[in-house]
Amino acid sequence: MEGSSFPVINMEMLDGSQRPEAMNVLRDACENWGFFELLNHGISHELMDRVERVNKEHYRRFREQQFKEFAAKTLDGGGENVDTDGLDWESTFFLRHLPVSNIAEVPELDDECRKIMKEFAVELEKLAERLLDLLCENLGLEKGYLKRAFNGSNGLPTFGTKVSNYPPCPKPDVIKGLRAHTDAGGIILLFQDDQVSGLQLLKDGNWVEVPPLRHSIVVNIGDQLEVITNGRYKSVMHRVIAQTNGNRMSIASFYNPGSDAVIFPAPELMKDEEEKEAYPKFMFEDYMTLYVRHKFQAKEPRFEAMKIMERISSQPIHTA
Repeated sequence: MEGSSFPVINMEMLDGSQRPEAMNVLRDACENWGFFELLNHGISHELMDRVERVNKEHYRRFREQQFKEFAAKTLDGGGENVDTDGLDWESTFFLRHLPVSNIAEVPELDDECRKIMKEFAVELEKLAERLLDLLCENLGLEKGYLKRAFNGSNGLPTFGTKVSNYPPCPKPDVIKGLRAHTDAGGIILLFQDDQVSGLQLLKDGNWVEVPPLRHSIVVNIGDQLEVITNGRYKSVMHRVIAQTNGNRMSIASFYNPGSDAVIFPAPELMKDEEEKEAYPKFMFEDYMTLYVRHKFQAKEPRFEAMKIMERISSQPIHTA
């Protein structure tokens, strides 16, 4: 399973004689791809089908007409001279699960949708924590290290879901479904449409499609895991290409550090002084403040800015 093909991991292999092979694929995926896809991940197909059904129905009932009005205003009103540099061809809403759920307050969701998304979030949280321990094993870190690193002062991570639809686009050559970016947080679990493609990642200078597989969960590495692993794992640029036909569903859940969690490279992964200078130490909410302004730019300047903030904050204050 290693090599040039997109890494797909059957998690049932982790429970038998093929565990070493599966762990090798996981290591290669985190170090060289920043993405991988999970099959037999423990979330029932029946639950995933219900999640897909209620979210596609929600879009049709409450968001499709709104998006059509946005599209008409954006394209028809702008003609050929429409400015697409800051435009994403997507319809989204957000659900927060931790530290405090907001599902009950999100407008237009019916009781069935709220119930199903809460159930899905519980399963995703368990999967994220299992994955973090698998990553600890691959990295040679103590079990539970990454989960503890994500905990804020309240002992909880930040965990939420972005529900997106990418409707048919008449100008996919000039408008991206979602512009290229890395994800700011920790570990991202994506339930994507298996009928309409569009997700791509940048690998070795080329855009590679993430294959849509039925009932799979796509996982990618966020900026915080790159910092904690001292660059062993990489967050990578990815984007969504708008399609002329079909409405692509995307349900991305972000298992991130708590807002006041202090993020820094694991000491066990720093072998010499040069490696100790590679990544900064910072509070996650400070990184997010910078990220929201520069999401669609390279991550390296964000890391450098955090290093400068770290140096300034560590300087002694001299008084007269």
